[in-house]
Order: sequence, then C-alpha cells, then structure tokens
Amino acid sequence: MIEDAHPTPSVGPAATAQPAATASVDALARFMTEHRRLFVLGGAGCSTASGIPDYRDDRGAWKRRPPVTWQAFSGDPATRARYWARSLIGWPMLSAARPNDAHRALAALESAGHIDLLVTQNVDGLHQAAGSQRVIDLHGRIDRVICIACSATLPRAVFQQQLAALNPVWAQYDAAAAPDGDADLDRHDFHDFRVPDCAACGGRLKPDVVFFGENVPADRVATALDGVAQADAVLVVGSSLMVYSGFRFAKAAAERGIPVAAINLGVTRADPLLSLKLQQPVGETLSAVCTQLGIA
Repeated sequence: MIEDAHPTPSVGPAATAQPAATASVDALARFMTEHRRLFVLGGAGCSTASGIPDYRDDRGAWKRRPPVTWQAFSGDPATRARYWARSLIGWPMLSAARPNDAHRALAALESAGHIDLLVTQNVDGLHQAAGSQRVIDLHGRIDRVICIACSATLPRAVFQQQLAALNPVWAQYDAAAAPDGDADLDRHDFHDFRVPDCAACGGRLKPDVVFFGENVPADRVATALDGVAQADAVLVVGSSLMVYSGFRFAKAAAERGIPVAAINLGVTRADPLLSLKLQQPVGETLSAVCTQLGIA
C-alpha cells in the first residue's frame, strides 16, 4: 500500500440518490477531460453483461472454487482431463458472447482520443471485437490453444472439433456457464476423457492464457508498465484488482503520483490509492460518460 495516497470517498448507488449518481458521471467526464492520456485497466466486470460470469463478489471474495492452477494443470493428467472436459461444454457459450456497452464505450473513447492504452485482464477478445485497437491481453487469449513443448498454436474452435470428435458422449452434456469458458460440470468421472496432443510434436496443449500460479510474460508486463509511465492517469474498469498482475499497474501509477480512478461494483485492492471511485455498472456508466463528452 502507498502510505502517502489520499483517497476520496467513493460514490455508489447504495449510498446516494440519483442526482449524486449523475454527479459521479460528471466527475468521471471531468477526470477524462483533464487527463487526456488515459491508461485503462479492464477486468471481468467489463464482460459480465455479455453473459460471461466473473470470479469474485462485491467484497473481492471468490464466488466459486478458485480456478485450476498452472501447477495442477501441467503436473496432473486427471486435472487436465477435467479442465478440457469442462471447457468442451463451456466453450460454445463463451464463443457466442458479443461485446456489450462497456466494450463499445471504451472503443469509442479510444477513437475519440481519450484512451492511450487498454490493458485487459480478460481473455475473451471482446474489446477487440468492439473496435478497440490499442489493447494488451495481459492474461492471453482463450480463443487460441498452444503447445507447452513447441509453442505451436491453433484456433480454439479447431481444437473444439478435435475434442468433440474424441469425446462424442461428453459433447452432449450441458452445464451452467462459469468464467472464461469453463462450465460447472462436477460429480463426473473424467478418467475416460481424451485430450488430443500437439499435431506438430506430440506435446501437451493448453489454452493460450496465463493460469493462476503462472507468470505473465515479462515483455507484456514491460509494455503495460511503459503505458503507465506515459499516461496522465489510470482508470480501472470492472476489476477488484485482487490479483497482483493487475494491481501492480495501479500501484505503479500511485508511485508516479498520477491519479487513479475506478468504476467497479464493490471493493478493489486499490481503494486506498483512488482519487475517484464509482460503484456503478460499467457499461451504463461509460455510456453516460460518452454522452457527457459528446461521443457517439
């Protein structure tokens, strides 16, 4: 925690009437006008309105069992089978997701010159689908599969066909959607689930994402930190920042002495660092800001 940070009280719908909520949008519009070079850090709250569940509640606690770790995925064949079985069911729901108002508003703000760089902790590619150009996928992309041994890649849609061909009975199962293309497929014996190997070298395949317990590639972090160094301010959108891979950018901004604002329904790890906080839905808030700024 940065000891000399000076947070201001947060403004949220639970504690304010509608005029105060409108004033919060005004404050964020002023924040964007006064700080033209914005570094935006996006999280799961950007994609919930697209039907992709998030991991944490408004207190920052896990809503469900934490995701599989890199250590378990890479070291345990049973864990890999379980992961890919659940992914086989969950992928169609994720691949059908489309950008929502939050993604579209951020793309419009970038086009209007308010956003220099968008770093997303999501792996769904919806920011690019909405039209954002300057995006760093901090934790990778779920629509690609990569070989652990030789780094060969293939589209997740192609791998889905391979999984379904090897596991036709499993492909008929149904389950509730979970974050990042997972599905709540429990109480099953996964020992007969078959996972294809890399066609190029026979190695193990994984989604091209950063698992919990795995390091974000150093060049990706360096590029993002360079974005903070060039920014006038940081805006956190839909993230609790409970994971250090995202929190580090708010911390770097505070160490530089530039302001940090956040739109998030609930607590964030960076609350003591914030100069402005809106506890309101991300898409609704960003759309209102675009209207305030005269951006279509």
